[in-house]
Amino acid sequence: MLVRTLIFSSIVFCSCSCGAKNFSDDSLVKKPNNIPTVDFFEPQGYCRNVIGVCNPITKFSENFIYDQSLYAYGVDTLPQVKFWRRIMNLHEDTAIVNFISTRTFIQKLNAKEWDKKNDEWKKFYRDSIRSAWNLDTTNRIAVTTGKKYFYDFEKTSRNFHQGINCFIDNNVDPWYAQAILLIESPNKLQKSNAGAYGSFQLMKDVARMYGLKVNKQIDERADFSRSAYAASSLIKKICIPNARKMLDSLSIKHINEEELWFRLLVMHIYHAGTYNVRNALFALNPSEANMTMIYNLWQIQTKRFKSASQNYSQLVLAAMLEMNERAGLALRKPYLSAEK
Repeated sequence: MLVRTLIFSSIVFCSCSCGAKNFSDDSLVKKPNNIPTVDFFEPQGYCRNVIGVCNPITKFSENFIYDQSLYAYGVDTLPQVKFWRRIMNLHEDTAIVNFISTRTFIQKLNAKEWDKKNDEWKKFYRDSIRSAWNLDTTNRIAVTTGKKYFYDFEKTSRNFHQGINCFIDNNVDPWYAQAILLIESPNKLQKSNAGAYGSFQLMKDVARMYGLKVNKQIDERADFSRSAYAASSLIKKICIPNARKMLDSLSIKHINEEELWFRLLVMHIYHAGTYNVRNALFALNPSEANMTMIYNLWQIQTKRFKSASQNYSQLVLAAMLEMNERAGLALRKPYLSAEK
């Protein structure tokens, strides 16, 4: 199995304030004499997922999020997650026909040829698939084009170290920094149809709420550090508190914010907004909070919680796993699991 190497570009040190675990070769990591380093430590709090990965170009150790719970929960085996990993590596000229609820593969199509077909032909095509599979019209069929051009893992990985440290500086779980960077704007600074902009895809009002200048002359959402501060503040002051409030309203107690399901719920709020996620969650009315609750969010639709919202945490999981493999960490799971 070919494992692609994680590439970083900036020359920085493994400077996570929690003391990141370093799994790189010490002989290749340059360390200044005046900065103490801890190669192995007892992980505490939200920094338990931060490790040091050796940059093969600069030979410096840089911070990276490695979340072992992805494998503990078996999310790498889920069809939805495997589907999105496939899409992330598929050229935009190719599309995959699939059932949305299960992401079951049906066939590949030429994306350009599909776009040329009229709506009547596309409806007939979908109906013929349902007939062949003996399914009714409630089974939605998607034609999903490749997104390899968008998910530029090499380019976005260059921002991990800075993003992780910015979130830690603001006392926010750095897991969110890497997750957001991986899926929001991983290939270039761009503006969404809704008006979000920057590496953390912030709306104008959110950016201004946390002190960023956004006007005709300047848009500080393009400033990575300023944008990271605003994004981490949004997570800390809005997303996490509101996630706890909606769970409390469902009489769900004893919440562990480091659990994977909680982080994914927070990510849904970051993307879709508290109101929309609350409506979807209340429609589910779960009696307990766990990964099953998240999986059920993938299936439910409300007025403003539709396909893009359902897919969001699936994309987070897929991108995290894809990045692990590219960093060469997937093959080191037994070693990491044994580490204290």
